[in-house]
Amino acid sequence: MNQNQPSNKIQNPETSVPKTPQMNERDFINDQLTTEKYMTGAYSVALNEASNETLYQDLSTIFKETQDCQRNLYNLMFKNGWYAVEQAEQPKIQQSYQQFNGYKTQLPYSVQ
Repeated sequence: MNQNQPSNKIQNPETSVPKTPQMNERDFINDQLTTEKYMTGAYSVALNEASNETLYQDLSTIFKETQDCQRNLYNLMFKNGWYAVEQAEQPKIQQSYQQFNGYKTQLPYSVQ
């Protein structure tokens, strides 16, 4: 990468892990993070489909715990430099804002 160009990535310094055929700490955490993301999606569907209030409340509690676990794993990976995010450019932010702000006029009632 050219050092004169600003980086669009936001990332901590990467914690090194052994590069072997066996799974390392990063591999295990990444696998757990992927599983938690999948589970939060599945719980979200289950919450939408639950017709029993007690079941809904139980699923809601489990969903929150799973979502918190997912967030903690993401934070751990980010802290160790194993997960980077792209910095959004101001024109793209403004374009998205204008696009979604325009959707408000299509709603049956004003959301302002």
